[in-house]
Amino acid sequence: METDEKPAGQSGRRFRVCWRSTLFSCGVLILALPLVVDSRRLALATLIASVTISVVMIGVGVRQYQPRRPLPWYLLSASAVQFTIGTALRQTTDWHRHPFDDLFTLGGYCCIGAAAVLWLRPRQNSTDHDLLLDSGLIGLGAALLSWTFLISPILHRAHTFNFSTLIAVIYPVVDALLLTVVAHSVVTSARSETSLRLVYLAMLVILAGDLACNLETAGTAELGRQIQLMPLQLAYTLIGAAAMHPTMVVLGSPRDIHAHRSRQRASIIAIVMIVAALVPVVGSSLDMMDRVVVSSLFALLLAGVLLRSERAIERSARSERRAQYQADHDMLTGLLNRAALLRALHRNRDRWGDQPLALLFIDLDGFKRVNDNYGHAVGDELIANAAARIRRMIRRDDAAARYGGDEFVVLAPLSRQQALLLAERLLASLGEPFELSAAEVRIAASIGIACSGPRSADITVYELLREADSAMYHAKEYSLGYVFHADLRHGHPESGPRTWHRESAV
Repeated sequence: METDEKPAGQSGRRFRVCWRSTLFSCGVLILALPLVVDSRRLALATLIASVTISVVMIGVGVRQYQPRRPLPWYLLSASAVQFTIGTALRQTTDWHRHPFDDLFTLGGYCCIGAAAVLWLRPRQNSTDHDLLLDSGLIGLGAALLSWTFLISPILHRAHTFNFSTLIAVIYPVVDALLLTVVAHSVVTSARSETSLRLVYLAMLVILAGDLACNLETAGTAELGRQIQLMPLQLAYTLIGAAAMHPTMVVLGSPRDIHAHRSRQRASIIAIVMIVAALVPVVGSSLDMMDRVVVSSLFALLLAGVLLRSERAIERSARSERRAQYQADHDMLTGLLNRAALLRALHRNRDRWGDQPLALLFIDLDGFKRVNDNYGHAVGDELIANAAARIRRMIRRDDAAARYGGDEFVVLAPLSRQQALLLAERLLASLGEPFELSAAEVRIAASIGIACSGPRSADITVYELLREADSAMYHAKEYSLGYVFHADLRHGHPESGPRTWHRESAV
């Protein structure tokens, strides 16, 4: 039974691929007919045939692959129908006397815009406005070029400003918006599947066809009506092919936006600025109104570039500060790490001056039992809570660091008496019960204290660490609470009262 079903499935797939390829080939062949036969009726018939094939391809693709968001594909089908109706009215009637052909064509553009918005909505990022800013700059550049080379010549050619002139001016504006949407889609795509590339290519073909029509309206170029239909036919053939590709299901899904895309957007904006800089030279014969519009658009473009540069500098500085913080701090506790502690004396030398320094080396007694009984996650929780208590006990300018594991260090400009008082406060605070997620636990601490002489410049952090570490082990071995390293040399270490008993560590 399985051997019979497998060939049947393979033959079914071959049949689907075969008839899809045939359908696409028919669409491509229809595109070439107006180049061979110069006939208005044939051109219109090929347009209707190619758009019909494209709509069928979209319907088949949506039915077979069942995308999560099929509405954009239906909108593209509706735009194809509206473009076809508008073009048929323009080809078969006196289009100067009624606005219906332009209304249908503009309706097609509205459907394309709505489809683009539905596809781009999942890519919105409320915390990053640079994407919108970059796309807006590209749109301003497109509007600047449209005014200089299309809108201004159309207005100068028209003797009176009427409905036809308004419609002729709207088309370049719509094309500038469409270019902005395509650019925004490109810069917000972390990757481009085959279907998405075909849609991009179709939009660019539509823009190229519109540019040819706008140049003819402006009197800059003269192209045949049959030739102007080809970009529309090709565009919807490409959209139909995109709908038939399996990757059509991912269009409109959320996408990751990577930082390296910012450099690509900056390159596009640089090209826009270079082209825009040529506009005043090319349009040197523009009248006063043109100069006002061009100057306003150019000023907005420059202001946007300056804003983008400022945001880029701010983002770079923020990233540098974040990287420096991560390099200097322990991620679990937020205290300084060992490397930053070793640099703390040099960084604070001007502020601490010649004051005597004290280094307190703190080790948590009973931490290993908590870690063994409740696991590393609870052990990390205990470390973080202990670090928070240490931070509350010291002053704002004192340096506190996690030296490693359950060992902490406090470095501060303190006299011997001040260091003694701080050690007693730390022992009392760390001796209080810790309310952890697993249980309430009790621990204590052993503290070794090393003090510098009257001139702190004569000692290094390494020496203070070595002395405080030795005193801490003495305090831990004899359960003394805290010990001054200087007292070890005299044989009578000063210590603090114990608030913890080893048998009640947990």
